[in-house]
Amino acid sequence: MALIRKVRGFDPKFGNNCFLAENSTILGDVIIGNDCSIWFNAVIRGDVNSIRIGDKVNIQDGAVLHCLYQKSVIEIGDNVSIGHNVIIHGAKIHDNVLIGMGAIIMDHAVIGENSIIAAGALVLDSTIIEPGSIYGGVPAKRIKSIDPNQTREMIERIANNYLMYAKWYEE
Repeated sequence: MALIRKVRGFDPKFGNNCFLAENSTILGDVIIGNDCSIWFNAVIRGDVNSIRIGDKVNIQDGAVLHCLYQKSVIEIGDNVSIGHNVIIHGAKIHDNVLIGMGAIIMDHAVIGENSIIAAGALVLDSTIIEPGSIYGGVPAKRIKSIDPNQTREMIERIANNYLMYAKWYEE
């Protein structure tokens, strides 16, 4: 069973149909929506500030979510895929977003809906990512605009795949 721990009087809360890998860690002021999956070695530390996660979000292996004490929070919308070994530190992620493997999203950054952050990208503090765009590099720069329907379809497929993968672990 995942490590779920009350911190500073806050118990993590979970929606329906969530998969929590046995060695995932969820602490403190964390609220997770429905149909989410938290994968192996992922850490969601709501010890210093709040973390809010929408519906149908997958947080893949080794990802770390944390904030700054009294300065930043994490808000993640619906239908978001957070790739392996991603770090999100006090940022806002809108609906229908894909964060590629190993990306780092710093405090007060805002990722617009229907966007993709490329693998290995570094999104600096307070960066605003326009909706419907791809960003990549270190530091992350706008690569191009993308068709919101195409993006939504790809992001929806990945989110649905992770719902399917989670069901494999029910056996």
